[in-house]
Amino acid sequence: MADPVVPLNRLWQLLRCLLLSWLCLAGAAQAAELGTGAARVELWPSLSMLAETGPRLSAQVALAAAQAGQFGRPDGAKGALGLRQGAVWLRIPLQVASQDDGEWVLELDYPPLNHVEVYLLYQGQILQQATLGNLQPRATRPLASRNHALPLSLPPGRRSELLLRVQTQGAMTVPITLAKPAAYQSHALSEQLLQGLLNGLGLALLVYSLAQWLSLREPLFAKYALLITGSLLFSLLQFGTGAQFLWPDSIWMEQHAGGLSALIAACGSYLFIEQALQGSSLLFRRLMWGGAALTQLSALVFAFDLIDVRVITVIISTLGLAPAVMGLPGALRRARQRDAIGWCLLLAWLVYLLTTAVAIGVIKGRLDANFWTLHAFQFGASFDMLMFMRVLGLRTAAIKQAAAEARHERDLLHALAHTDALTGLANRRGLQLRMDELLARRRPEHQLALFLLDLNGFKQVNDRHGHETGDALLVAVARRLQAKLHPGDLVARLGGDEFVVVCAELSQPQQAEALGERLLEAFSSPFQIGTLSCELGMALGQALAPQDGGGLPELLAHADAAMYRGKRAQSAAAFFAP
Repeated sequence: MADPVVPLNRLWQLLRCLLLSWLCLAGAAQAAELGTGAARVELWPSLSMLAETGPRLSAQVALAAAQAGQFGRPDGAKGALGLRQGAVWLRIPLQVASQDDGEWVLELDYPPLNHVEVYLLYQGQILQQATLGNLQPRATRPLASRNHALPLSLPPGRRSELLLRVQTQGAMTVPITLAKPAAYQSHALSEQLLQGLLNGLGLALLVYSLAQWLSLREPLFAKYALLITGSLLFSLLQFGTGAQFLWPDSIWMEQHAGGLSALIAACGSYLFIEQALQGSSLLFRRLMWGGAALTQLSALVFAFDLIDVRVITVIISTLGLAPAVMGLPGALRRARQRDAIGWCLLLAWLVYLLTTAVAIGVIKGRLDANFWTLHAFQFGASFDMLMFMRVLGLRTAAIKQAAAEARHERDLLHALAHTDALTGLANRRGLQLRMDELLARRRPEHQLALFLLDLNGFKQVNDRHGHETGDALLVAVARRLQAKLHPGDLVARLGGDEFVVVCAELSQPQQAEALGERLLEAFSSPFQIGTLSCELGMALGQALAPQDGGGLPELLAHADAAMYRGKRAQSAAAFFAP
């Protein structure tokens, strides 16, 4: 009789083999199909990974490990492997259509990758290999592009393998694609144009702020320029245009530009926000200046390699968000007061926090690496630059408004100091300033006439009808005197009922006599103050410059002597100085 256990064991072994085969097929990455119509193919769905935990592996050993099933699908987001200490191997099986020419371009669109070794294998043999990365000399790069690219000649109609060994100090972000040469060039030109627009915007804002700072000497423009410099430097590094055009083959810049740019931007943020929210407490100002000093110290220490990238990353993650956090209460207070500066800062910080969260998500391998997530922080930084420029404009407008108000107040105080408050005429101080100007401009062939007027009968009107009537009568006298003069002539009130009339640019003394007659005629008719009709007389003394003196005190003395001669003579005529 047959043992019933044997068939059961065989059945179990068969099921186990089927189960293992299914698991292997489920875990194995399918080959990327090339040449089937798409000119650009993302390789991440076909990618498997092996972390290099021990000694450095060779390409053959890594391929053997892949064939032994030691590679596995990467966990987490697409194209983002997070922060890793060591190197990783990536394996991508490729299947090229038989009708395809096999000419493709491998592209890793993340310029900050330090070291990438690429191996193209067919049937276990290396067909092509290259070393990419931002620490490699540009002369050794297969393509002089801003990112890492390598032309590949794949065997048509055959299955081949791509092996990549990736090692970097920062985020291991690996958005990897294969594209036909024409598609690769089109994509590269589009990205180059985008970087030109964004970096050009930053450069234009930087030049403008520096020019304004040099011309206006306003410190806020210099602080904005510092902020823009950090943001622009970060974009140039992150998207490869800096190494492509500004610092080719500078290993120091590639290793330090990221940390330094973030610290420079943070320093500018501390200083800019502190002044933009001027009026805050002394403690807030000291904290902001202290934060700016810490960023400068950190940048100096990092520049001399006294701390590494990982330490500077922790410092940046702490100090970089602090300006927004500390400035938030002041911005909220201004926003509640309907101040546009507060709203601009709040909107800028909101966008900054959102885009920073996206960038951190990609760096830590929690968000897919695609066009929008890779450019999120750059877009957010550009928006922040424009919002801060708006803040700068509002702050500058406020400064100009304050300066205009100060000038107006100064002019008002000057006018009050040189103007008679009752009549609006120049007072003694205003008369002195005006006379200095007229005498300095007087030409030798011309004369200047000064008339000193004293009202007769004013005291009786003032005593009988009150000071209000007397004040109104003085105002009426001032207006009537002004009506008898030319626009360039001057009427001043020395005090009480004494007035001075100055007429410049006279070519002969007879003109002064005619003016004196017109002034006397001004008092020939009574003054109507409400229902009261007032008749006033006037004593008038005249002096001429330069005959009677070259300054106001001398001319007034001569005119006063002439006026009293007229009073003694009791004549309604203009008396000249002897």
